Amino acid sequence: MGVSFDTALEAPRDWWLAMKRGMRLRCPHCGEGKMFRAYLKPNDACPNCGEELHHHRADDAPPYVTIVIVGHIVVGLLMVVDQRYPELSMWVHMAMWTTLSVVLSLIMLPSVKGALIGLQWALKMHGFGTAMPARRPGQM
Repeated sequence: MGVSFDTALEAPRDWWLAMKRGMRLRCPHCGEGKMFRAYLKPNDACPNCGEELHHHRADDAPPYVTIVIVGHIVVGLLMVVDQRYPELSMWVHMAMWTTLSVVLSLIMLPSVKGALIGLQWALKMHGFGTAMPARRPGQM
């Protein structure tokens, strides 16, 4: 599926829709094909519509965003529980909040990464939507 330089002139993509589709672990273009072939490994292209997904550069952003979201959830819950049940011992708090933090992070990380890849696709970042010029051998 070749992409031409004319695609840069096409209508803007709906970033919110692309992020929602990515959050559901679906292709940001069609919303049908699976975005990931493994836990955090995206497909090179959508199995349904053929949209290339290998352009993404999510890198470290998904873990950082996940940490911020999980941190807000866990700290808020910790404060409510600590105020309501002051008799809970420290080891109960450590076991409960550590487990909750790990589980929430593992559950949320693929959705956050999918949403960020969807955003990159919608904003045509890192080669999404434009053809990259061919590189000559030895060129970086």
